[in-house]
Amino acid sequence: MTVAAGADRGSFRHIALFYRSPQEYVDYLVPYVADAVAAGLPTLVAVPEPNLSLLRNALPAGAAGSASLSDMTQVGRNPAHILGGVLGAFAARHPSGPVRMIGEPVWSGRSELEYPACVQHEALVNEAFIGRDITMLCPYDATHLNSEMLVDAEITHPSLGHCGHPERTSSGFAPDVAWERYNEPLPRSTSAASYTLHRLTDLAGARQFSAKYARWFGFTAADVADLQLIVNELASNSLQHGRGPCTLLLWAADDQLICQVRDAGRLTDRLAGRRPLISDYDHGCGLFVVNATADLVRMHTAASGTTVQAHLRMRKSA
Repeated sequence: MTVAAGADRGSFRHIALFYRSPQEYVDYLVPYVADAVAAGLPTLVAVPEPNLSLLRNALPAGAAGSASLSDMTQVGRNPAHILGGVLGAFAARHPSGPVRMIGEPVWSGRSELEYPACVQHEALVNEAFIGRDITMLCPYDATHLNSEMLVDAEITHPSLGHCGHPERTSSGFAPDVAWERYNEPLPRSTSAASYTLHRLTDLAGARQFSAKYARWFGFTAADVADLQLIVNELASNSLQHGRGPCTLLLWAADDQLICQVRDAGRLTDRLAGRRPLISDYDHGCGLFVVNATADLVRMHTAASGTTVQAHLRMRKSA
């Protein structure tokens, strides 16, 4: 399912808030949270530090204690897991009645690798919560983010807010266009180690292959286990739902180990792996596990095939 610019979203509201200073941030968001809590509404705040501490210190004690506060640099380190993790789980715990959420997935510390996944996340928010009585407010730092990022925010949000000005409709709202623009071919390394799987019985060999590769880079036992889990879930998902064999590639770059799996199938459910497991156990479970484990997951899908890249930061043994 895709969401056109003019689709009926029911009670769901998705607002990009442009702020230019910490004071504007506090002046707008503190009343938003305090009013929601006072009205008895389930309220989630998932923003990066130092913004999280800024809000926590400015909120009235009762509001700070009643709202659910999360550091987006932790719960949203992989943008592909924000919907299936912190946002989706909170919404699922409150299936009826209005819900208020603040989510700040884009900040000046985001890497160039992470940013496309952030835009795709924001585009899919409109699809994930359609018909729900949810107000989702997404702050954007108009002082430190570049102009292209602010334009992308206008494309992925149907409503726009500026501190001190009335909320307005985004004339550029086109989330499917934004998602597709960043559905781009993913680079691969010419020095990557390769392993081809033809059937599910090849999974054990792929896990051993990946463990040997990770140990060569000094990965800890726990991180080797994470890589094996990612390889197993990506490859098994590919073999079960793709067409023909799948290819596993592993390489290291910029203090990360990158695991790529490619097959000839095409993923048609853009929310696969992005729904909380409590409502999606049988659909996209493997991708959910990968999103929850990896530090970054990127995907490219087209008629010619689907490629998934999972990145793990190199946390080497001391």
